[in-house]
Amino acid sequence: MSYIGLSLFVAIVAATLVITYWAAKRTNTASEFYTAGGGLTGWQNGLAIAGDYLSAASFLGIAGAIALFGFDGFFFSIGYLVAYLVVLYIVAEPLRNLGKYTIADMITARFNQKKVRGVAALSTITIVIFYMIAQLVGAGALIQLLLGIDYWIAVLLVGTMMTIYVLFGGMTATSWVQIIKAVLLMVGTVIISVLVLWKFNFNILAMFEEMKGVTPAGEGFLNAGVRYTNGIDTISMMAALVLGTAGLPHILMRFFTVKDAKTARSSVVTATWIVGIFYILTIFLGFGAAAFVGSEKIIAANPAGNMAAPLLAEALGGDILMSFVAAVAFATILAVVAGLVLSGASAFAHDVYGQILKKGKATERQQMMAARYASVAVSALSIIIALFAQTMNVAFLVSLAFCVAASANLPVIIYTIYWKRFNTAGAVTGMLSGLITALVLVALSPNVINPVAGAGMFVGDPIFPLTNPAIISIPAGFLGAYVGALLSNKRDEKKYAEVLVKANTGIK
Repeated sequence: MSYIGLSLFVAIVAATLVITYWAAKRTNTASEFYTAGGGLTGWQNGLAIAGDYLSAASFLGIAGAIALFGFDGFFFSIGYLVAYLVVLYIVAEPLRNLGKYTIADMITARFNQKKVRGVAALSTITIVIFYMIAQLVGAGALIQLLLGIDYWIAVLLVGTMMTIYVLFGGMTATSWVQIIKAVLLMVGTVIISVLVLWKFNFNILAMFEEMKGVTPAGEGFLNAGVRYTNGIDTISMMAALVLGTAGLPHILMRFFTVKDAKTARSSVVTATWIVGIFYILTIFLGFGAAAFVGSEKIIAANPAGNMAAPLLAEALGGDILMSFVAAVAFATILAVVAGLVLSGASAFAHDVYGQILKKGKATERQQMMAARYASVAVSALSIIIALFAQTMNVAFLVSLAFCVAASANLPVIIYTIYWKRFNTAGAVTGMLSGLITALVLVALSPNVINPVAGAGMFVGDPIFPLTNPAIISIPAGFLGAYVGALLSNKRDEKKYAEVLVKANTGIK
């Protein structure tokens, strides 16, 4: 066990617990629990969005994917970055103007139906579970390396920590943990990137040239096709990444933490700059790990490559830098999983319990209690599943969450805002079509059924050949919503006109 690593680990935990204690004193109402009372500024929310978005998949998974697969790994960086343009130009402003706490609030601004809320909550919780698994897998591998404890103990430790943040601090604690983590993560990434460039005498062209001979892939390392040999599979994964962010509940929920749409837009711009700089720097993380750590050592530490960044830090800066990077990565995971738990708990407590079961008449205390119980349930389920997903790359696991978000949520969000003939039946069928199609195809894919032992949950030949089903499930979501709306005769064009004005102006 590294005493430096342990000290930094304890310092991170102590700092986040202090923030939670401070936030707990300021979290007394449902609005404060769900959205920090809408009191964050644009730059604060932008940093928090970046902190929420730059997850274990970004820092650990992408670095490992680039180190092992070269350009194929960089696909993740491209997709995650471009996705923010979709959020900025299509979703951010209407969502903030129409919503209150959750995605379902935005949709039911036009369709005030219990079944719409129920299906939206189901979609949210499903996405949260997928995303949570990725974070916990990364956390388990990281703490196992940092502290030398068993994977399952590490997963339980992180699961307990994230539950404490949400139970007591709500969105205020989660936001400030994300802000601090975003700053630390950027500092760590810049330090490693500069050290990698220093090793190459700050000559980027020389770095690219040298990478042709340092990996088993040879010159193919700089070209597509090392991992993704199926072009359709690559397009499918990119579609999930580019369109999925606009349907992620824990990201969209952040637009309710500011006072108006103008602030929401400014926060997205701030987040886009931070996220953009980070994803450019992932090239240096991945190339540096491939050159100075080596694929054999990366795979030996974790078969999915999730420990490439901490191992690179150790190779370049010794135990001190490795411990700092590992501690920052731990803070990264804590911040993201807290946001995920909060969005899942909000979907249950606000949408299912508060609006469906209690018909909008739940007291503040009842909603707070429901949210806290839901937080424990979401955490427990995610921990159980994560214990069986240790060998999967976290960047890839997150791409599956993006697939479900793009298939189930995005079609309904877009139709709700922009299609006059859209109705309740279309909203329900759209979410269910996208959700069910994505889940079924994932269950039949090589991620679950794989002929190579350890590459999937079961050994065998996959029924569905693509590793990411977005190329089918996203059109299924749009088509399901379209057909469902046409088959129903119910129309409320007056309500659409009202929603259109609110979405574009913010007038209540």
